[in-house]
Amino acid sequence: MTLAKRMINAEKLSAVKLAQVKQTSATRPSLATVAELLKPITWFPPMWAFGCGVVSSGASFDGKWPLIITGVVLAGPLVCATSQAANDWYDRHVDAINEPNRPIPSGRMPGRWGLYVAIVWTILSLFVATLLGPWGFGAAVAGLVLAWAYSAPPFRLKQNGWWGNLACGISYEGLAWLTGAAVMLGGGMPDVRVLALAALYSLGAHGIMTLNDFKSVEGDLKTGIGSLPARLGVVNAARVACVVMAAPQAVVVALLVTWGHPMHALSVAALLALQIAMMPRFVASPVERATWYSAIGINFYVLGMLISAFALRAAASLGGAP
Repeated sequence: MTLAKRMINAEKLSAVKLAQVKQTSATRPSLATVAELLKPITWFPPMWAFGCGVVSSGASFDGKWPLIITGVVLAGPLVCATSQAANDWYDRHVDAINEPNRPIPSGRMPGRWGLYVAIVWTILSLFVATLLGPWGFGAAVAGLVLAWAYSAPPFRLKQNGWWGNLACGISYEGLAWLTGAAVMLGGGMPDVRVLALAALYSLGAHGIMTLNDFKSVEGDLKTGIGSLPARLGVVNAARVACVVMAAPQAVVVALLVTWGHPMHALSVAALLALQIAMMPRFVASPVERATWYSAIGINFYVLGMLISAFALRAAASLGGAP
């Protein structure tokens, strides 16, 4: 069956499922349903990355707490939440297959409310971003562009797991990290070492994004979405995800040693070793264990991010550039 026919059949199937809930749908969503659409559990990565940027800047927190809090809110409950709402709207037919209980396919988010929420959150994000100066506003614009390009036609980057996951990694980790550092520096360009860590952890996040794709392989195959599990098969995609997560962290360890932070490097290396020890079990059964690995292994990844950020802060406290 051709890709076009698979997509048409999937559209018909999802349309039937959506029609089944139409008669019982409310005219407007409840606040609880809107909160579910915005997926608070996904806000943590960009909020954490923003915090790592704040730490890695080496700047004092004195008098900057309002900026820090505003940045954390912008990274998570606003920009990230916008990306989740946009993704759910443009994935409503896929979710009717993979996750029919999600707000839109279930009918709890009726009509075009999902799209309206995504638009309102975009506008709200841009308004709040103006409080963070040119760097904060520019990063928010870039993050929002990536969020819409990931989900919406004509780009719909998620159609290609390589590009889509890279866009998410850059938005969730790199942009948030750089924004946190730049805001603390009064809009100045962060040190090259800050840029290097932000870039490396963005690349590693590509693998983390792949973990989220194992739960939707069935719908991706039926609708022609080229996530890595759909493109490569689940085992090969799991292997790629492991390499992509581990390799940048190994480079971080080497850089921390080069920059004169052996204890920080050792800590990150130990956390990486724990992740590598878990990977064979994950690869043996990727669909069943992706959630398990995400719940445990990713904690070690993000702890390494913070330790790396503190290494640069330690350098700044000694009088050198972070």
